[in-house]
Amino acid sequence: MHSMDTTTENISNAGSKIVSADGAFGPREALEQEISCSQEKKCQKVAYELNIVMVEPEIPQNTGNVARTCAATGARLHLVGPMGFKIDDRKLKRAGLDYWHLLDITYYESLTDFFSRNTGNFFFFSTKAQKTHSDVQYPNKSYLFFGKETAGLPEKLLYDHRENCVRIPMRDHPDARSLNLSNSVAIGVYEVLRQWGYPELLRKGELREYNW
Repeated sequence: MHSMDTTTENISNAGSKIVSADGAFGPREALEQEISCSQEKKCQKVAYELNIVMVEPEIPQNTGNVARTCAATGARLHLVGPMGFKIDDRKLKRAGLDYWHLLDITYYESLTDFFSRNTGNFFFFSTKAQKTHSDVQYPNKSYLFFGKETAGLPEKLLYDHRENCVRIPMRDHPDARSLNLSNSVAIGVYEVLRQWGYPELLRKGELREYNW
């Protein structure tokens, strides 16, 4: 594994917005949504912030796909080590090649490092959870945690946060143990954004050769 300083240099060369290993970020645009807010019918801007936390990811292509989802939706990406690949892995970059400059991303040596630097509304996605992910209300500044491909999140972490553990429903079959990690992240991200009304996301598209 590279040191945090080397990691920062590599990802900075790739065009992301991280500027230091201690979590300092460059300018970024937060997701915003206009809401009615007073009896005078004035409006104010509410900045929505969604955070994706990948704990010890092992497969670079999955992390690259998650990075692409974060870039397309404005979610912040947090990568918690140790990871099973180097940040400058070509497979990682290839999966999100055209999106790295849109990322708001930071790195952590461990979960202890992460929790020492972040507070908020934490939700833990696991096949072992008792609640369905879509039955939970996700407040602003939520953090969605996802574990590594081979083992998921540590069971002690799940046990200590049992009320905030959620499961994506799947069929009851021994050979259908889990969804692909990047697919699970996308499902979680879009459930949260659906609840928030897809703030600042483009909701209509256009044909190239025809008009709707």
